[in-house]
Amino acid sequence: MPESTVAVVPAIEVLHLSKRVADASAESGQLTILNDIDFTVLRGTTLAIVGASGSGKSTLLGLLAGLDTPSDGTVKIDGEDIFAIDEDGRAAVRKGKLGFVFQSFQLLGHLSAIENVMLPLELRGDAGARDKAQKMLERVGLGSRLKHYPKYLSGGEQQRVALARAFVTEPPLLFADEPTGSLDAATGEAVIRLMFELNQERGSTLVLVTHDTSIAARCQQTITIAAGRLA
Repeated sequence: MPESTVAVVPAIEVLHLSKRVADASAESGQLTILNDIDFTVLRGTTLAIVGASGSGKSTLLGLLAGLDTPSDGTVKIDGEDIFAIDEDGRAAVRKGKLGFVFQSFQLLGHLSAIENVMLPLELRGDAGARDKAQKMLERVGLGSRLKHYPKYLSGGEQQRVALARAFVTEPPLLFADEPTGSLDAATGEAVIRLMFELNQERGSTLVLVTHDTSIAARCQQTITIAAGRLA
């Protein structure tokens, strides 16, 4: 008998995705931010989304994460149509499957480094949150800065805390939006190298928005957005 073939479900499927917003200055009364975007991201791979400022890269990332809703089309995460479920369902997908790294770090100023990393673990009820957070901060080279608050950390240190927070829950899918945009070149290089190391160690899927072609070149797949379309 022939061996059965098991279909491999992609990490992400983007199907005819479009986003329009009201704009009184446009002839049609609408501004098209994204227009009929299609692509697939396989599990365990790395994808760079590149394009000029204002091309729609960050809007696309927000749609992939279900933080915004499309005008047309849809996104599937692990085969699940995230726009066929309600916002509570999308929030559950984000909590269970996604990690995020932002340009502006998005750390909570009233929490120490270890408390910032513990937070996503505590929100989902993980046991041993402090121990896991400490080990993750040690992995990113901040074992001596556990009790420091964000205002006492450099930009590079804050982004390493953000990386620790993103990876500590071991998400199968990581989104990074211009993660070096607020850093100088040398610090940015160190952060990017660390992010790829962590991603490889954990076998996660990485989707990275960047305008830096040298960073994009490290990814296995690159798509370019120009004027809201795939170039």
